[in-house]
Amino acid sequence: MGFTYRRCRRSLKEKRNEACFLQTQKQLRKIQEDEQHGLCKLYYYDESGFCLMPSLPYAWQRKGQTTGLSPDAHTERINVLGFLSREQGAFFQTHENRVKKEVVIDTFEQFIKTQNTELPVYIVLDNASTHRSKLFKEAALKWEESKNIRLIYLPAYSPELNLIEILWKMIKYYWLPMSAYYSFDTLKQELSNTLELYPSEYRITF
Repeated sequence: MGFTYRRCRRSLKEKRNEACFLQTQKQLRKIQEDEQHGLCKLYYYDESGFCLMPSLPYAWQRKGQTTGLSPDAHTERINVLGFLSREQGAFFQTHENRVKKEVVIDTFEQFIKTQNTELPVYIVLDNASTHRSKLFKEAALKWEESKNIRLIYLPAYSPELNLIEILWKMIKYYWLPMSAYYSFDTLKQELSNTLELYPSEYRITF
């Protein structure tokens, strides 16, 4: 029997509650249909970190030359807080320090200001502690009552239901050039350029 070399992928599927997963998946499909009929808006929210340790350890290099990275290149980190819709709508804020609940709340506030909330705006997010804090829940109640914002919390271990995960993967594995990892300043600049060029030059087809 022959063997095929394949890259191993970590999966959390076995840890999740499949019934909750399927129920939420069905709920999101219904909201997607409503959005297509102009009855609401649907966004996917998440945070992702970028540091000088590239996600892919390979790059094109001149023959005889080796591109090296510092072993402590991961000490500085840029966090991107983002909202993404299936219609290519996007909103991003970057933060270099730890993402605390106050930062998340401020990002939501800034995003909501960009929305026409005459129709319900659904926002999908995971169960990170900052999203479940008392302060965030109080803000969420205010958004629901005054801004027509509806939060949908995903079941644990269900990243595939959050479509913005695709965006983070594309940025880290395909869109950021290897030269972005030469220094923290170049990483910030290249990441900023990539975010600004979405969706005019970088797009995702759902």
